[in-house]
Amino acid sequence: MKFVILIGPQAVGKMTVGQELEKLTGLKLFHNHMTIDLVSRYFDFGTPEGQKLVENLRFEFFQAFAASDQPGFIFTLMWCFDDPDDRVFIEHITKVFEDQNADVYWIELETDFEERLIRNRSENRLAHKPSKRNVEKSESHLVKTYKQYRLNSHVGEIQRHNYIKIENTNLGAQETAKQIQSFIGL
Repeated sequence: MKFVILIGPQAVGKMTVGQELEKLTGLKLFHNHMTIDLVSRYFDFGTPEGQKLVENLRFEFFQAFAASDQPGFIFTLMWCFDDPDDRVFIEHITKVFEDQNADVYWIELETDFEERLIRNRSENRLAHKPSKRNVEKSESHLVKTYKQYRLNSHVGEIQRHNYIKIENTNLGAQETAKQIQSFIGL
């Protein structure tokens, strides 16, 4: 089994690249907004109840999937490198899969801020992420997190065998997905 984690800030292209990677590899995409948008209909994601419910849903899914005979899947996630809890979360979900002898890949995407502002308004993003359809609110959050947090790693910060960082400002989703496909050997 292969578990591919696509890491990067908002509107870097994680979901769109994941969609293309799904087409190329047959691995199923589980983008992070699938749980966020589900829970947000009932609890604000920023509330303790909302965050706990999203986390519980994800872990139940990860545990069930890791124990299955599926070939693998793709998960997307924004990692705040300033928050040690984010590293703990990623290490924890990695362990769930590694404990089942899965090959785990951390794929980090990095895109210029100006390009992320453009991608934040893309038709595909708005079609698949209901919580992003209030574009002004989404853009405000994107700008706020850009100023407040470090959402990409420093050179050499991630020391994993199955890790790659792709600067995809000038790459299309399919081109980026092909690089990932080659890296994971599918």
